[in-house]
Amino acid sequence: MTLSLEAQVTDGPDTYRFGTADGLHSSDAFRTSELLLLDTLWDLSLGDVLVVQGNYGVVPTVLDAAAGTVRMTETSARAARIARENHDRNGASADIALAGPAALEETFDTVCYAPNPYTPLAVGKQRLVDALSVLRDGGRLYVAGDSTAGVERYERCLADHATAVETVRRDGGCRVLEATRGKNVDASEFVTRRTVTACVDSVDLTMVTEPGLFSPGDLDDGTRLLLETATVEDGETVLDLACGYGPVGAYAAASADAEVILTDDNVRATACARATLDATGVDGRVLTADCLRGVDTTVDRVLCNPPTHAGSGVLSELFSGVGRVLGSDGELSVVHHRTLNLDTYLEQVGQVVGRKTGTDHTVVTVQSE
Repeated sequence: MTLSLEAQVTDGPDTYRFGTADGLHSSDAFRTSELLLLDTLWDLSLGDVLVVQGNYGVVPTVLDAAAGTVRMTETSARAARIARENHDRNGASADIALAGPAALEETFDTVCYAPNPYTPLAVGKQRLVDALSVLRDGGRLYVAGDSTAGVERYERCLADHATAVETVRRDGGCRVLEATRGKNVDASEFVTRRTVTACVDSVDLTMVTEPGLFSPGDLDDGTRLLLETATVEDGETVLDLACGYGPVGAYAAASADAEVILTDDNVRATACARATLDATGVDGRVLTADCLRGVDTTVDRVLCNPPTHAGSGVLSELFSGVGRVLGSDGELSVVHHRTLNLDTYLEQVGQVVGRKTGTDHTVVTVQSE
């Protein structure tokens, strides 16, 4: 899908066009919060700008014509890839980092952030504090959202960590908050990692998780069923697809003398996956990638607890990618909720040769052709 937006500045194209895709937030329409940010910012003296969680690139692309420089951070590899395509499509030069703001070395005059409604509060607050930390003295942070995005709670957080917090623009229930960085920023930690353990078929796993990842408090029942069902052989190359914080890849590496690759769209997940491998005492290669982009080797086995909520476009890309990397007579084992049927996607890989159903989940095994 392509969305069009009329330009409100003299520089740049008359109309901006943005490609979107399944798996991105608000892929079928522009977000009110992002448009309100643009209405607020494009007449201001912005200097060097950072856009936190820029999604598919609307705000950084448009502000490129009004700012000194523009940087965007994003934790989704898919969103970052499509944002780069949209920058190129519209002639923008904004730079995109697959990271959070705390990972940046430079500082900025202006930072803006429009939290998604599903962003865990702790994660959103951490991004606010990290955004304040990369502002220059006297720099301004703009946060846009409505009650579903938690703007009232973010306002209270800003009041504790910034100065001169006020609402500078409003459209219905959506507001833009402006906060000024003070001399010092309290380095609060709202997102802290925790360690959880599990034992599957006599294999002990030590997993590192954090808020906002899938099943951060314990090994979920679906993944456990997948591990109890799948067999990993010595000498195999195994891909843990949509790895989250890495329990499947860690199990594969601990249960056999196998080469293990783990991949996920979320850079926060892959950082935890690396920590999980280290904590479990096993080796593996971890990639942050949109579906199977970046996987450049043939594998013997794919184990996957897929993001079924991400939409049919993501699932279709995910499993067509499996068909590309899975070797002859290789096996794909997928777990999903028992009420779902993913056979249409799995047929892109090969023939279904087995099913095991638990209380709430089903593991489907597919052999490549």
